[in-house]
Amino acid sequence: MEKTRKSIRRKGHAVTIDEVATLASVSPMTVSRVINGQGKVRDTTRDRVMRAVKELGYTPNLAASSLAAAQHTRIALIYTNPSSAYLRELLVGALRGAARTAAQLMIDSWDTLNAEAQRNAARALAKTVAGAILPPPLCESKAVVAELVNAGIPVVAIASDRFSQEISSVRIDDFRASQEITAHLISLGHTRIGYIKGNPNQTASARRYEGFLAAHAQAGIEVDATLVQQGLFTYRSGLDATEKLLAHKHPPTAIFASNDDMASAAVSVAHRRGLDVPRDLSVVGFDDTSAATTVWPELTTIHQPIASMADSAVDILLRNIRRKDKSTRVVTDHVVAHQLVTRDSVAPPKRGNNH
Repeated sequence: MEKTRKSIRRKGHAVTIDEVATLASVSPMTVSRVINGQGKVRDTTRDRVMRAVKELGYTPNLAASSLAAAQHTRIALIYTNPSSAYLRELLVGALRGAARTAAQLMIDSWDTLNAEAQRNAARALAKTVAGAILPPPLCESKAVVAELVNAGIPVVAIASDRFSQEISSVRIDDFRASQEITAHLISLGHTRIGYIKGNPNQTASARRYEGFLAAHAQAGIEVDATLVQQGLFTYRSGLDATEKLLAHKHPPTAIFASNDDMASAAVSVAHRRGLDVPRDLSVVGFDDTSAATTVWPELTTIHQPIASMADSAVDILLRNIRRKDKSTRVVTDHVVAHQLVTRDSVAPPKRGNNH
């Protein structure tokens, strides 16, 4: 191999993609995918190819321009006030996607901005990036999305039902996931299930509640409206909602909190009241963030692959940005699989308690 490299330099001829492929022990097609930031390639393979490119000085015009474009494609991930566990997964996925595709990722928080300030920030952002990834609730802001779309900036929403034909999305089916975990509780014998809603400014909240209602209807069980409390996807709101549920004259035998932070709060309130989870009260959450496994007992929940969704959002965004035909907008709705994860926070209700 070393002899080949020396002979290439000695002859002084232009290095070919085949020579890069030989040195990296991959196919020419793989070299092309790496250089153009297209398709999925293992990190170890990408590293070998890039080392070979550098060592051989491979700079044909088309490849060089594609590589430069990849390295200078600037995209943004903008968030507002998600839970720390959710944010951690989001950032891991987005950073992984950016590293794999050689894109430059800008991350910013608009937590302190009001609606008008967010609109102005979106207008300014459109002048500095080629595309944007928006998790909820920002992706639900029609004003923010409109500013970016009107400026010709591709947008990918994460974890939101589509409300616009102008932006792409990566999501799970919140309705079916919620229906599935509610049906799991019902199958264990629970008929008085408390429910803590998510923030009303997010479409996922409505879909999860609809799934909860659908599971009850399918089982022929009437939902007690007094066992439904409003939450905000925050730990504090979960504490307040659970206190109200457990203070009920006929408290629930199970609580479905529509995210893990609120479910963790429900477990905390139960313990403070001297209740055993799950013997006295079953608790389930949603998302399967780190919060689900740091609480005791660990939560039964719906696994939403947030990191993978953010990674996929980067891919979708870059494909849109790098399209040769810019005359039409390509919008995709990518629905990924969810999974019911059963842990120790759920058990059948105590005999006589389900009335």
